[in-house]
Amino acid sequence: MLDVCLLGSGGMMPLPYRWLTALMTRYNGSSLLIDCGEGTQIAIKEKGWSFKPIDVICFTHFHGDHISGLPGLLLTMGNADRTEPLTLIGPKGLERVVNSLRVIAPELPFPIQFQELNGPEEVIELNGYQIRAFRVNHNVTCYGYTLEIHRAGRFQLEKAKEQQIPQMYWSRLQKGETIETKEQVYTPDMVLGPPRKGIKLTYCTDTRPTPAIVSHARESDLFICEGMYGEKEKEAKARENKHMTFYEAAQLAREAEVGELWLTHYSPSLNHPEEFMEEVQRIFPRAKAGKDRKSVELTFAED
Repeated sequence: MLDVCLLGSGGMMPLPYRWLTALMTRYNGSSLLIDCGEGTQIAIKEKGWSFKPIDVICFTHFHGDHISGLPGLLLTMGNADRTEPLTLIGPKGLERVVNSLRVIAPELPFPIQFQELNGPEEVIELNGYQIRAFRVNHNVTCYGYTLEIHRAGRFQLEKAKEQQIPQMYWSRLQKGETIETKEQVYTPDMVLGPPRKGIKLTYCTDTRPTPAIVSHARESDLFICEGMYGEKEKEAKARENKHMTFYEAAQLAREAEVGELWLTHYSPSLNHPEEFMEEVQRIFPRAKAGKDRKSVELTFAED
């Protein structure tokens, strides 16, 4: 099960009713953030979740509304006597940007590990899930992220018996372990059926529509995507500033055949995004207007 919370749904500036961009997920005791805009700490507190398990923070890019909450969050984590390492992932220049922000948070009781993204696509395996970063089209280097939890096939009793695999190894093979003995090497595929459908979440903001978004979001259970503008007369502004409209995001969701779409990263001028959803849902019926602390539990499909 993957817990998902859209902590902040605003773009450019925080508002009394809308914090800046941040997404938090929880899986198997590990918590991950994507972006850390101003107000992220308050949103986490309002949700009732904890800072302590956060061990990975991914940044889409280095505009202030996506990273300005980081120094305060680091200080809070340090004041909680955290000693475990924190991994930060983001575009090239991440370490320089973060160290500049840390002028106001110079001493921390935990190490920071930096993983800078350079190519159009990179895959990182962490804490039992896979993070796939992919470059999008903004006016600075910017990445979207897909988070996947893979699921192995079912244990096949008959396969284990046919190959005379000792029963003492069955559970270890089922957990994905390879076992070497003096006589033979046993691998998980010897006892498991085909992989089952896992869990997939894609998060993308501050970009024009691109084919890369469709391919990486393909069949995601949840696609959280920027919808900067709901007003159709602002389409030219979206193109100029390399953002998206609600309708462009809905078209991406339809092409990628996702389970559900949440819109986010609204313009400060957009007070009531739900007013535009009827027309958005004509393009993609399972579209929803995201809002601060909107949450869901993504679970494995029943066999």
